[in-house]
Amino acid sequence: MKSYQFSELRLRNFRCFRDRQRARLRPLTLLVGDNSTGKTSFLAAVRAICETVFQRNEPDFRASPYDLGSFSSIVFNDTKEDRVGLFEIGCSGLDGRRKFHVDVAFEPRAAAPFPARISLKTRRAWVTCARNEKEGAIIELGTGNDSWRFRLDRRFLPMFQVGTFFTIQMFTQKLDDFDIKVEQVSGAMEKPDTNTIEAISSMLHDFAFAGGALFASAPIRSSPHRTYDPIKPLPDPEGAYIPTYFANVNFRDKKEWGDLKESLEKFGIMSGLFREIGVKQLGDMEGGPFQLEIKAGGVGEARRRRNLIDVGYGVSQVLPVLTEVLRPDAPPMMLFQQPEVHLHPSAQAALGSLFCSTAASD
Repeated sequence: MKSYQFSELRLRNFRCFRDRQRARLRPLTLLVGDNSTGKTSFLAAVRAICETVFQRNEPDFRASPYDLGSFSSIVFNDTKEDRVGLFEIGCSGLDGRRKFHVDVAFEPRAAAPFPARISLKTRRAWVTCARNEKEGAIIELGTGNDSWRFRLDRRFLPMFQVGTFFTIQMFTQKLDDFDIKVEQVSGAMEKPDTNTIEAISSMLHDFAFAGGALFASAPIRSSPHRTYDPIKPLPDPEGAYIPTYFANVNFRDKKEWGDLKESLEKFGIMSGLFREIGVKQLGDMEGGPFQLEIKAGGVGEARRRRNLIDVGYGVSQVLPVLTEVLRPDAPPMMLFQQPEVHLHPSAQAALGSLFCSTAASD
């Protein structure tokens, strides 16, 4: 499976970012600034471009934890008389050794942002799709030699509702099958052009399998319980699913739980937060109630296992962050807001070291 790495994010007319602005991205990128300076908006933009390119979804700018509101509250406007009709989010990255650039222009549709124009450029080729509910979609392709323009009527719009980068192979392999009208051609599509466009088509296809899921967290507001009743362990921004995730892994795959447990305890010892963590099933069947037990540092009675709710708040606060980083199926990109909150300075340092080592290993 190929790995794609973002190297730059671009914003224009997005929240407080009016003029086109660029920010370099690295495997570990830190955002530091005062309140209301755009940190959350920046994270929301990263999630939106990932959803558009890799997950082929129309981004939901109201989804937790980054609820930015409707289109009118996202697009930058100086005055009511000087309204801007769109905002743009773009990114650059590497596909192996090839650099790519993606730009998405969002327009309002039913008060929500809609990706009306998406483009992908590489050194040798480019493809742009502009969608219109009334007229259909217009696809433009180009290489270093020539360019081509195709119009798709409204019948084809459903194919583009979950991401404009959807099987562009049709333009190089199945034009006749789809009865696509060539509206404008600046030159014949020769074999070298076809090969170049097939390469960019292959990149688009691979995006869907290489991007994977993205985890976006809010500042963790853990609420530990003495006893847990299992819930559906779907990731949520505040980490409420973590206890059930532990219980499920512990019950179904002892080796996976052992490996995760070892990694968690290694951090716990390094940070001084805890020495051991365990799941205590209150029954013999999966799906029954359970407890999380923690063994803190110290000697004698202080080293007995205690319920998670009876140890320092920092332990339950950091577990969701640690789990997302250390789990075997960790997502390729994680967005954390204030992961260090409620941690002792020594634990904050340990968390920073973990982030650095994880980023260096990717």
